[in-house]
Amino acid sequence: MIRLIHFIPIITTLVTIPFTIILFRHWRKKPEALYVMWWAIGVLTYGVGTLTESLTTLVGWHLPIFKAWYISGALLGGAPLAQGSIYLLMKRKTAHMLTVGLVATVCIASVFVLLSPVNMAAVEVHRLSGSVFEWQWVRAFSPFINTYALIFLVGGAFWSAFKYKSAGDEFRGRYVGNILIAVGALLPGIGGTATRAGYVEVLYVTELIGLSLIWLGYHKMAVDRSKSIHANQAVAVS
Repeated sequence: MIRLIHFIPIITTLVTIPFTIILFRHWRKKPEALYVMWWAIGVLTYGVGTLTESLTTLVGWHLPIFKAWYISGALLGGAPLAQGSIYLLMKRKTAHMLTVGLVATVCIASVFVLLSPVNMAAVEVHRLSGSVFEWQWVRAFSPFINTYALIFLVGGAFWSAFKYKSAGDEFRGRYVGNILIAVGALLPGIGGTATRAGYVEVLYVTELIGLSLIWLGYHKMAVDRSKSIHANQAVAVS
């Protein structure tokens, strides 16, 4: 039975569109900033995941939509965003090596997801769940990838927040922004855990709140960075 909560992914999908555009424009202005490129990819795949949830609500369960949901959500939900943090905080060579490992793992997992038969008797018309896989072992990939994302995305944001807190009040925007990003990144992970327990509706709520917090955090850091640039320019002119 469709409930109002099942329509939340439609809102989340709509939110990802302008956020993705903003990030891609930022990257186009500064192509060497690969961390922004990965953040843009991350929000885009986030939107693909919530789009599949939206379509399931609107048109019902379909095998291609389900497998696209699992790949974009369970496998790519936070990993590209985490890769952005890696490019921001680590040496370029290290980030490249981790990228190769992540892409290889996601590709292998995606192949198994696509090949796995589905237990159609377990399918619910308007709900998505990995419990319908005949090869239940394919679900072991997502905790591994999501732990990777948790460490680098949430951990990286908290680490950056700690650094900016110690740097003084002039970096307060970046401190608050990183805290918001860390909390926002945690929420979909909580929702994903609830989904594995059979409560996919929790994921729908945490995805929307989480993405909103990430965008707000990004905005606060961008505003703070802009103020710093203008202040430095004013000092240079004077």
